[in-house]
Amino acid sequence: MLTVKDLITVRDIEIARERLQGVVKTTPCLLSRAFSQELGIKAWFKYETLQLTGSFKLRGAANKIRSLREDEVRRGVITASAGNHGQGVAYGASQAGVPSTIVMPRTTPLIKIENTRRLGGNVVLAGNVFDESCEEARQMEREQELCFIHPFDDEAVIAGQGTVGLEILEQAPDMEVLVVPIGGGGLISGVATAVKELKPSVRIYGVQTAAAPAAAESFRAGHLLTLPAARSIADGIAVKRPGEHTFPHIQRYVDGIVTVSEDEIRTAIVRLLEAGKVLAEGAAASVYAALAHRRIPDVTGRNVVMVLTGANIDIAILARLIDRTLVESRRLVRLRTHVPDVPGALAELLRIIGDEGGNVVRIQHDRVFMHSRFFEAKIDITLDTRNAEHIEGIRRALKTLGYEVEISE
Repeated sequence: MLTVKDLITVRDIEIARERLQGVVKTTPCLLSRAFSQELGIKAWFKYETLQLTGSFKLRGAANKIRSLREDEVRRGVITASAGNHGQGVAYGASQAGVPSTIVMPRTTPLIKIENTRRLGGNVVLAGNVFDESCEEARQMEREQELCFIHPFDDEAVIAGQGTVGLEILEQAPDMEVLVVPIGGGGLISGVATAVKELKPSVRIYGVQTAAAPAAAESFRAGHLLTLPAARSIADGIAVKRPGEHTFPHIQRYVDGIVTVSEDEIRTAIVRLLEAGKVLAEGAAASVYAALAHRRIPDVTGRNVVMVLTGANIDIAILARLIDRTLVESRRLVRLRTHVPDVPGALAELLRIIGDEGGNVVRIQHDRVFMHSRFFEAKIDITLDTRNAEHIEGIRRALKTLGYEVEISE
């Protein structure tokens, strides 16, 4: 285990900041009136979603690459990544004129794969979770004599991520609580080092998905644990084990680690998009989920900064998330009923629904496969609605006119 003297320092982070000039951008940290009112805090967001690669990971990757000796990068660099670190390595390496190979889980969202290739990385798909991809990358490192860039467990990577903390201190000097997503711990290690050393009064919390709780359980146990990591909507923090280098920083500087469920993360993504006008991937949305579900203690009225770590979410997954959330909030509903199998019957059904303000999204009209009665057709109709009361009004209007209505939950 590392000792205190082995931890990175604020000076290491300041050097990283100098090294990253012209490579990364200073992202905004802004107060949200809407979420402040909703959460009962002064809610600040650090928008690493606006970083050049759509994620904070560029900071650590580029700092590591720029700190390597020429002989270390001559053959090229390699890494394993669920996506964001891979994009950071690809971009950082291409800026430095270094060839890069990125090993990704087969389950990585397509947008992250394509973006990594676009940024100059050679993508290899292997394994279903990060740790399996990491094993493959390590094997390729040995066989091809490449330089491995670890996504979190490396001092230069930690220092690069810590530059986020320096910016937050300048942008939100009244910060009292800082909430950061955590998987392997690279970001929270660097940020917590910067913040706690320069402003010790700030309380710092990590947020992890309950589908991969290794950091949270290790923190409680006081030593590193390796735990299963299920497939998660927060793929960027679905890690089986925190890092050997990151964990001592976490123990020294972090006040607590909490978990949120997959459903809580899913609804947080949609809430941030709808009310905050910001696209956040699952790992990023976890911080809002933790505050929305009261996981962080003693924050009422305080200045709370949430780090939105990345925006690289697959558009198909986002569409499914939105649809499911609309169903749960009763703004999307599917009705099933029967109409006589005669001309004009369907038009009459749609007229009634239209008079009640229901907007048709899709419709299925069937005489055979849905087992309707003879001389009748069964109708499945999906509607945009306002809320549960609106749905009940439509159902009541149809029932009054003799329609039998089933509502899919």
